[in-house]
Amino acid sequence: MQVIAFSTPSYPDWKWRIVNYAGEMIEESRETYPSIALAVADGNRRLREVDHDDVSVRPSPYRRSYRR
Repeated sequence: MQVIAFSTPSYPDWKWRIVNYAGEMIEESRETYPSIALAVADGNRRLREVDHDDVSVRPSPYRRSYRR
């Protein structure tokens, strides 16, 4: 799993998100942070607390073709 940080133009403060390798969101911060560094640091702290194995399956970037 990975921690990402994001902000939007209408809400310029940063939040962190924990996502699995399939791109699914696991958890998002309720608090906001004034910098990306603080958001990622707190997200990494939370990721260590969660300590859960990522068993997700990454979607294939290729379309499967069906031949009959």
